Amino acid sequence: MVHSEHTVSDASSLTGWFKSSYSGGDQGECLELARGHVGVPVRDSKAGTGPAVVFSADGWAVFVTAVKDGSFSA
Repeated sequence: MVHSEHTVSDASSLTGWFKSSYSGGDQGECLELARGHVGVPVRDSKAGTGPAVVFSADGWAVFVTAVKDGSFSA
């Protein structure tokens, strides 16, 4: 597993993946998160062996709050 501080090149090397409860199911635009790690790994559900971005727990909480508050435009 090759990784830097904020990425993992092969997300399949991590365990505990689950699909976001806000994912649309068969839309094909789903995020998966992995439980049980120091950071919060996030990957595209269609690319299980692709890269994952790893957020700090605080960074992930800030991101989720910003999404819920509508801080990002479509």
